[in-house]
Amino acid sequence: MTTADFTVIDTPIGPFTAVAAADGAVLASGWTADAENLRLLIHPLLRPAELRRRDSLGAISQAVIDYHAGDLTAIDPIPVRQRSGEFLLHAWEVLRKIPAGEPVTYTEYAALSGRPAATRAAANACARNAAALFVPCHRVFRIGGALGGFRWGLEAKRWLLDHEA
Repeated sequence: MTTADFTVIDTPIGPFTAVAAADGAVLASGWTADAENLRLLIHPLLRPAELRRRDSLGAISQAVIDYHAGDLTAIDPIPVRQRSGEFLLHAWEVLRKIPAGEPVTYTEYAALSGRPAATRAAANACARNAAALFVPCHRVFRIGGALGGFRWGLEAKRWLLDHEA
């Protein structure tokens, strides 16, 4: 892939940028206006050489707008494309099945991913997720209720969890 499209959308948390392949699959996304930073998060085999700014990415943009406006399921049908090993790909699919408003601990997430003893691997799956929101790693927190990490900041993670509660 040589070129991918991106757009920046204003949200209550701040600017949200999504990078998409020509077929409409999200390659990377997050609460930033820096599309180049997102491009670098994309797996090298999927990473576009160039980015082209668009006013809208159609269904992707609408899903972001609708989600932030309260339709918490708007992100669910949007396709995502990431690459990695078998466990991470599976773990990212599991994240997409965690319902809004029902966050889990890293330990519970590891169990849901089929490796109950692999809490660190589950946390790593969250950390390596390039498609924030669409692969909702914000729905995982530490035992005891601590938020844990979040690439886009703990204030954003708290807002998302409160929004979904």
